[in-house]
Amino acid sequence: MIPNVKEAKEFLESKLAGFKPDLALMTGSGLGDVAKAVANPVVISYGDIPGFPKSSVPGHAAQMLFGELAGKKVAVLMGRFHLYEGRTLLEVTYPIHVVDALGIKILITTNAAGGINPQYKPGDLMIIEDHINFMGVNPLLGGLGENSGIKFLDLSQVYSTRLREKLDDAAEKLHLPIWRGVYLATTGPVYETPAEVKAFAWIGADAVGMSTVPEVIIARYHNIEVAGISCITNLAAGIGSKKLSHDEVLQVAAAAQGNLTKLLTEFIGTL
Repeated sequence: MIPNVKEAKEFLESKLAGFKPDLALMTGSGLGDVAKAVANPVVISYGDIPGFPKSSVPGHAAQMLFGELAGKKVAVLMGRFHLYEGRTLLEVTYPIHVVDALGIKILITTNAAGGINPQYKPGDLMIIEDHINFMGVNPLLGGLGENSGIKFLDLSQVYSTRLREKLDDAAEKLHLPIWRGVYLATTGPVYETPAEVKAFAWIGADAVGMSTVPEVIIARYHNIEVAGISCITNLAAGIGSKKLSHDEVLQVAAAAQGNLTKLLTEFIGTL
């Protein structure tokens, strides 16, 4: 077992008094408002959980919240860790190992992303159908411990078809326009150049960001079913004329949170 995972599991269970989450939700930059819809919340700082690093990125609350949403017991990971912070892959993916240790087998992950598809506009939501790992690294390199060996993991169904269909149904019920596309991940922290964005479009990417892929790979390693949603917070370099900034990402994410919260609440209620 990854160092501290057992300790983190026991610490969290000691705080939850028998509460067992049905699913986990990981929120991206500026997308934590869904937590306000969670009833009877128990909030635990990342800094108090054994093995969890502290988040250093604005828009990430760095808290784990447990409660009820749409009749389901949920664990909300309010913020994530990133390679661009100087984190190791183990630090980036550690929360997912803890999610697995808690017995959770559904993960919903959200992120803020730049729109590559010319049809997208800031504030749009995109169901992630597949991803492209352009980070140059993989969290399963070398295995996950001296006895684990190398895992040749099948990723032909990274994002669950069952969950994607339920997201489609939830969006249709809410009359909420939503895209379906491919998310490409880079390490950051720099935004992409216009030439890179052209190249990413050519290989099939609809949106680009700096997260999600390592956590999703580890979730699939643990046989956790995954659904992903990108909030398009800006047009990628060369698609739009505006200078890119993290402030803009947070502003657009804040404006889009209402629709995202409605979608997640409707979707979670069907699980």
